[in-house]
Amino acid sequence: MQVFLDNFTAITWQMVVMWVIGGALIYLAIKKDMEPTLLLPMGFGAILINLPFSGATEVIETLYNAGIANELFPLLLFIGIGAMMDFGPLLSNPRMLLFGAAAQFGIFFTLSVASLLGFDLKDAASIAIIGAADGPTSIVVANFFKTKYVGAIVVAAYSYMALVPIVQPFCIRLATTRRERLIRMEYNPQSVTKTTRILFPILVTIVAGLAAPASVALVGFLMFGNLLRECGVLDGLSDTAQKVLANLVTLLLGLTVAFSMKAEAFLELQTLMIMGLGLVAFMFDTFGGVLFAKLLNLFMKKKINPMVGAAGISAFPMSSRVVHKMGLKEDPQNFLLMHAAAANVAGQIASVVAGGLIIALIG
Repeated sequence: MQVFLDNFTAITWQMVVMWVIGGALIYLAIKKDMEPTLLLPMGFGAILINLPFSGATEVIETLYNAGIANELFPLLLFIGIGAMMDFGPLLSNPRMLLFGAAAQFGIFFTLSVASLLGFDLKDAASIAIIGAADGPTSIVVANFFKTKYVGAIVVAAYSYMALVPIVQPFCIRLATTRRERLIRMEYNPQSVTKTTRILFPILVTIVAGLAAPASVALVGFLMFGNLLRECGVLDGLSDTAQKVLANLVTLLLGLTVAFSMKAEAFLELQTLMIMGLGLVAFMFDTFGGVLFAKLLNLFMKKKINPMVGAAGISAFPMSSRVVHKMGLKEDPQNFLLMHAAAANVAGQIASVVAGGLIIALIG
C-alpha cells in the first residue's frame, strides 16, 4: 500500500498530460484507423515511459539504443516499404520523377523558417524533413544530427502521414481551380520488361550513391526491398518483408520512439513549434508539387492535372489514393490513380535523396 501511495504522490501534471497524449494517439489508431501499426504502440509507449519509477524505461532505452540510435529500425523498415512498391507506373512515365523532386520544396522552405525562428541549423534540418511525410527518413536525419527533439519530430511526421486525407485535399483545393481539377489525363501504359524492373533499383542506388553519398543507406535499403520484389526468385522473402518484417519493425519502432517522449523533454514550447513547422513543411510540399504541374502546363499541349503533383510526397500509397478519389469526385470518369501512383513512388525516392542531401549539406 505504501509503495502505491509513494508512486501516486510522484505523479506530476506533465505525466498526466503525456498520458492524455498517449491516449489520443491510441484513439486515433483504433477509432480513426490512422497508421494504427505505429500510433497505437507509440501511444501506449508514451504512457508506459511516463509512469512514476517506470520499470519499462531500461527496456525501452535498450531497444532505442539498439534500433533507433544506430538507425537499424528505420533501415529495416525501408526494406519492407521497398518490397511493397511497384515502380511500373513510374517506369512507364519517367517524367513523373520531376514531381517527386518538386514536392520536396517544403523541406527547404521550412529549414529556412525554422532557422529564422531560432532553432539551431541541425535542429531546423531535422524539423524540416517532416515535410517529406516519411517517418523513417525523419528518424534517420534527426538521429544523425543528434537533435533532442526526436520524439516531437517522429510524432509530427507520422501524424501528418496519417492526416494526408485531411490536409492534402485542403491544400489542393486552395491551389487549384475546378477547371484544373477536371483535366483528364490519358494513361497509355508502356510495357516494362522484367530486366528494366531489376536494373532500376540497382541503377538508382548507384546514381544516388554517387550524387548524394549520405543518402545511399536510405536509398539502398529501399531499393534492395524492391529488388526482392522484382527479381522473381525470392517471392517468399518479398512477402515476408512486406508483411512480417514491416509490421514487426513498425511495432518496435512505435514502442521505442516513446523513449524520447518523456514528459520533461516533450512538453516544451519548442514541441508545439515543431508540430506547427511540420504542418507548414507538409503543406508547402503539397503546394510545391501542384504549382510545378501548373507551371509545366504553361508549356505543354497535353495538360497535366495539377492534383497529380500533390502526390509527389512520399506518403505511399495514401497520397495517390487521395488524388484519385478527388479526381473521381470532380469527374466520375477521370481516373488519375496510375499517374498519381507514379508521382507517389517518385516522391518516396526523392524524399530519401533529400534527406541525404540535407545530411551532406549541413552535417
